[in-house]
Amino acid sequence: MRLQVTVMKLHNFNSGPSILPQPVLEEASNAIHNFNNTGLSILEIGHRTSHFQEVLNNAIASVKRLMQLDDQYEVLFLHGGATTQFMQVPMNLLDDHKTAAYCDNGIWGSKAIKEASLFGDVVVAASSADKNYSYIPKDLQFPENASYLHITTNNTVEGTQWHQYPTTDVPLIGDMSSDIFSREIDFKKFSLIYAGAQKNMGAAGVNMLVIKKDILGKIQRRIPTIMNYQKHIEAGSLMNTPPVFAVYVSMLTLKWIEDEGGLIEMGKRSTERATLLYNTLDSLPLFKTNIAKEDRSEMNAVFFIEDENLQNLFLEECKQAGFIGVKGYRTVGGVRVSMYNALPLSSVAAMTDLMQSFAAKHS
Repeated sequence: MRLQVTVMKLHNFNSGPSILPQPVLEEASNAIHNFNNTGLSILEIGHRTSHFQEVLNNAIASVKRLMQLDDQYEVLFLHGGATTQFMQVPMNLLDDHKTAAYCDNGIWGSKAIKEASLFGDVVVAASSADKNYSYIPKDLQFPENASYLHITTNNTVEGTQWHQYPTTDVPLIGDMSSDIFSREIDFKKFSLIYAGAQKNMGAAGVNMLVIKKDILGKIQRRIPTIMNYQKHIEAGSLMNTPPVFAVYVSMLTLKWIEDEGGLIEMGKRSTERATLLYNTLDSLPLFKTNIAKEDRSEMNAVFFIEDENLQNLFLEECKQAGFIGVKGYRTVGGVRVSMYNALPLSSVAAMTDLMQSFAAKHS
């Protein structure tokens, strides 16, 4: 007699590394054993072989199609997460005795400011620190001759998101790590975009950059070769051994986005998930959020229960229900529900059902 084992369905709300599409996981699993019928694992293929070059070319082509980019832009897949770009952006774009403008809208923007200050003068164009980063300030002030303006398009920790980007005559730089490819936008508003892959775009270990070529070559600083954007462009992302498997998973995920209907469809699903979650949140007085309504993130909903004992009980019930990754970031606390592209609406529905039943018992 065969023993049947029931496995609990898990709902993956992790903020990153986060949920990936099931078809991507299946194809990546197969490739670990036999990549494209080569008899080799994707973990074993040479990075300068035609096999990997095809993977890289396909990934770049998907990015350009999804973003509707022309030949003015280059796409790179590099080592290091977005945090590496906190120093690499100013190293390549900010000369000594020049000024860069940064928006301080959360922990990652604040960290980016700290790193940029090592390479030149930094002015804070706007900050929401006065209200614990609970809103996106709309009135930006910075010098007209600033080298660039840097924003974090979605604040994963605090739960805010830019829904309209600032209009500026200086190059706009975007850290899009946590909302990349989640909606259709005019990517050409940006001169440089960077994003760690591990939220909407693939596995941890690779960082994608989109660079408008005309912003490069304007500084006098000597840049270490491995940190120089121009050298990486010349080498086609192959200056050194790239994170082959992470690039491959990104290629599969980008293909999945295209196959599912592209950014229009991703945006529709994002809004549907967020609407369900926030409508439930607003209907239940037990749950609170301090985030300005017009600035709420569609990727990361952050909320709390005022009674800490009740909040801990809610988090325990989430754990028992198979909800993964819902405890808020250590500096913020509370509850965080991350709703990236691969998260099914049914997972959000399961969360809202639990919120309603918990509120009915404890209100």
